[in-house]
Amino acid sequence: GGTSCDVLLYFAGLGCGTLAVLEQNEAGIVLLRSFDWNDGLFDVTWSENNEHVLITSSGDGSLQIWDTTKTKGPLQVYKEHTQEAYSVDWSQTRGEQLVVSGSWDQTAKLWDPAVGKSLCTFKGHEGVVYSTIWSPHIPGCFASASGDQTLRVWDIKAPGVKLVIPAHQAEILSCDWCKYDENLLVTGAVDCSLKGWDLRNIRQPVFVLLGHTYAIRRVKFSPFHATLLASCSYDFTVRFWDFSKPNPLLETVEHHTEFTCGLDLSLHNRGQV
Repeated sequence: GGTSCDVLLYFAGLGCGTLAVLEQNEAGIVLLRSFDWNDGLFDVTWSENNEHVLITSSGDGSLQIWDTTKTKGPLQVYKEHTQEAYSVDWSQTRGEQLVVSGSWDQTAKLWDPAVGKSLCTFKGHEGVVYSTIWSPHIPGCFASASGDQTLRVWDIKAPGVKLVIPAHQAEILSCDWCKYDENLLVTGAVDCSLKGWDLRNIRQPVFVLLGHTYAIRRVKFSPFHATLLASCSYDFTVRFWDFSKPNPLLETVEHHTEFTCGLDLSLHNRGQV
């Protein structure tokens, strides 16, 4: 969103999820609004055309649209996935208001938030889809990471998958696009490694980053530095990397005392994660 709003998802007891919208001001981080859902919430994405709107994805296979100016919600619920909706992302390329979701039902779905049903379903993965991320450069292009050990690249204007990369010999839980190179992607997997992929030559990774000791749950490229990325893991750590350096591991942060499941880098404050 356009403000310094952050958002948290957490499980509130058995089978229930809460969306917490937080604001950072002089007093610190304060709770602006919270919404409950009757199942766990797995992922969240801010609208790119309305700073008050966000979409969550849920354990019941549905997507929820929320408006932070309203006390109750959600505005809309899209229930099409037949299993957990694990991933949701809002397109960031100019003029496109499209959302992609990924599910344990092995599909990704394309949505226009103004339309009440999905525009398209992408089939091809042979395992759970854990991550679906829009390219920040190429309109209508997204990547997906799956339990079938592949990274796939899709073009919404063409049927079928554009590219299949057998990226790891393990389940891939996360992927992200470089913000400075439209051909570069990173994957994070259960084999504890991060791998960089150049779409023009997928025979071998352009980098491999080792250091995590359990499965990598999420990886994100920096919005400010072309070669910097951050990852978090079931080993309780958050790690920062610069893949251009001979010793790429910059820092290991051990603040968490449990599985570290998500992270993102602020677009407004260079130093904030």
